[in-house]
Amino acid sequence: MSPLKITPADPCPCGSGLVYKNCCQPLHKGGKAPSPEALMRSRYTAYALNLADYIMKTTHPDGEHYQPDKAAWKRDIDVFCKNTTFARLQILSAADDKVMFRATLFAAARDVSFTEISTFRQHNGHWKYFSGAPLER
Repeated sequence: MSPLKITPADPCPCGSGLVYKNCCQPLHKGGKAPSPEALMRSRYTAYALNLADYIMKTTHPDGEHYQPDKAAWKRDIDVFCKNTTFARLQILSAADDKVMFRATLFAAARDVSFTEISTFRQHNGHWKYFSGAPLER
């Protein structure tokens, strides 16, 4: 498997219905996410496109997934992205700093989909992923 390849005019992998250049790409290029939902969508798309630096940059430094060893963290993200097919993201609810979503994923043709409630927190004026609580597999 290899990361998804898309052009700016392709539908955004996050499922918003917008094209990538009008959806997640501006955030991937340094734009500020206006809400936790927008950040959630952009992170899902970043995983699908193997944008490890973006995943790392948008993880809260006090969160459970933050890793101080950036090289090892990046390698872990790269391996996950290269071995996973990102089929679909569904936002189930979004309120305040929480987003409930369903990610449909496959690894080695095995369904590894999950539902999660993610918590986001502000850090230096930007939304960052803080933690996630899985609901089901």
